[in-house]
Amino acid sequence: MLEADPEVLLKLARMRMPFGKYRGRVLMDLPEHYLVWFAGKGFPSGQLGELLSCLHEIKVNGLETLLEPLRESK
Repeated sequence: MLEADPEVLLKLARMRMPFGKYRGRVLMDLPEHYLVWFAGKGFPSGQLGELLSCLHEIKVNGLETLLEPLRESK
């Protein structure tokens, strides 16, 4: 799990999924069921996997409002 770092929340709100069905989608916008699937199958290695694991915890605990203020305006 990533350390408690404000940059983690910023990355979740700005970084885009680099592959798969949701390629190009901002991480915070990934559906919860996709994160639950990763939790069961195993998260990718490296920073992306750590971010997705953190996002999984945020979403299953209903804490998405932490990320909303960080959303980039379009």
